[in-house]
Amino acid sequence: MAVFNKINDFVQDLGEEVHDLASDQLKVALTNTAVVATNGQKSNLTGVIANTNLGGAGAFNITTTSFTNTAGTSKLILADLVLTATGAVGPFRYIAIYNDTAPTDELIGWYDYGSSVTMASGDTFTCDFNAASGALTIT
Repeated sequence: MAVFNKINDFVQDLGEEVHDLASDQLKVALTNTAVVATNGQKSNLTGVIANTNLGGAGAFNITTTSFTNTAGTSKLILADLVLTATGAVGPFRYIAIYNDTAPTDELIGWYDYGSSVTMASGDTFTCDFNAASGALTIT
């Protein structure tokens, strides 16, 4: 399973009220170019794959299940996102999560799947956001 990596500016953005993780629309961006912790916005990513062969508008929307706090630890639970190719897609290796509600599509973090993925028409790819332990925790 790919591990979540946090963008450096994410915690600062939380403090400046850029993100409302309980209600903002989060999305994924797929790229085969390494995401780095100093990327702050989706526009900093290169080689982002269009959603043309992945269902079009709304295909990259993530459903937030909950953002809860227990004993000082907050956990963001996201529903897994299943992408279904309607034509050739890829390659991509990195799945970046960004806030589409934020003014400049601020990045939250990314997953590195370890090797490039290419999809043929009819293939599916599941972005597993780990419902048990959460996509991310803040302590």
